[in-house]
Amino acid sequence: MITTPSMHLPAALLLALSLSFAAPGQQPAPKAKKSSSHPEGFHELKIGDAAPDFDLIGIDEEKHTLKEYAGADLLMIAFLSNHCPTSQAVEGRIKKLVKDYKGRGLRLVAINPNDPASLRPDELGYSKYNDSFPEMKRHAREQDFSFPYLYDGETQKTALAYGCLATPHVFLFDKERKLRYQGRLDDSRFADEATVKETEARNAIDALLEGKPVAVEVTKPHGCSTKWINKRGEVTVDDAKWEKGEVDVEVIDARGIAALRKNDTKKVRLFNVWATWCGPCVKEFPELVATQRKFGLRDFEFISISMDDPKELPGVKAFLEKHNAIVPDKLKPTLKTEGRKGNAYIFSETSSDALIQALDAEWPGPIPHTLVVAPGGEVVFRHNGPIDGDELREKILEHMGRFYVPEPEPVAKP
Repeated sequence: MITTPSMHLPAALLLALSLSFAAPGQQPAPKAKKSSSHPEGFHELKIGDAAPDFDLIGIDEEKHTLKEYAGADLLMIAFLSNHCPTSQAVEGRIKKLVKDYKGRGLRLVAINPNDPASLRPDELGYSKYNDSFPEMKRHAREQDFSFPYLYDGETQKTALAYGCLATPHVFLFDKERKLRYQGRLDDSRFADEATVKETEARNAIDALLEGKPVAVEVTKPHGCSTKWINKRGEVTVDDAKWEKGEVDVEVIDARGIAALRKNDTKKVRLFNVWATWCGPCVKEFPELVATQRKFGLRDFEFISISMDDPKELPGVKAFLEKHNAIVPDKLKPTLKTEGRKGNAYIFSETSSDALIQALDAEWPGPIPHTLVVAPGGEVVFRHNGPIDGDELREKILEHMGRFYVPEPEPVAKP
């Protein structure tokens, strides 16, 4: 018996092959749809496409539409956000661009595309504010925005219509409101203008104002991905992980505290001395955990030092787990390297004098007491008594910064 290759093929595959070579008039097999991470309704604008209309509220509490800017020769739609370090890094250059082209026919409108409920707490580690509309107002006021800043986070219809991939993501339209450039503002994710080498958006503006074609029409935006509404489930999963986490509590003496206080790491350390029997300590504790979660993706750690009797270790552990004082995943490798199980301790010595000398000689004695220490041991912030969580996080952010910072160039050896 003579066999052919087709005799060894599955029937389904033979059917697909026969359909792919169908005779005229026959319908070919349908192609499989490509999977996409974009939400339903996402539309990718192409060069030459018309600017989609919008009807969005701005931080001025007024509604803004595309028609409002009909008199401008060029219109740039810049998707920005409060929380993203890359978006915050370009704010200075956005303001400079608006100033440089004032009176030359360019209007810039910024739009925040993000759903605030789709942001995990640790995604806010570079920002004082989240992406809600009220906090957009505060952020824009503090950063002195000189352009409209609109909110699209409630429905995200505009972000979907424009195909906003990230913040920042800019779209430049000509007088007829046809797309002529889209992508990044420039090639740097850092705030320092000296790091910018390519200025594609500015180049496109200059070309259009001079009546010339745009040399580079499309670039890839870089920054934080758009926080679509359908990502809320990921936040729920993250919350559940924190609620179910376990806490390791260890007994520590003044010598151990002094070693931690020296802080010969790259991390900023938040120390808090507390006790389960201290009412103000218990009341403020959620703010400390919120601070740990906020900076969970950065070089930061929260170290709690309980003044409870070491015999009460199980109760301290139960309290910490109830309040979700777990170690973020980012910290676990560094703790292992340092030979530590976690960030929760009970002070073992009878007198607190040794603890005061080891941790903070300026501590007057009562608890709660909070100390923030930079790498190398410099005190960033200290406070005796109940803390204000917002003030604490603001002080930490002031020290750690709102932007990515480039690594210093290596010094060449002679």
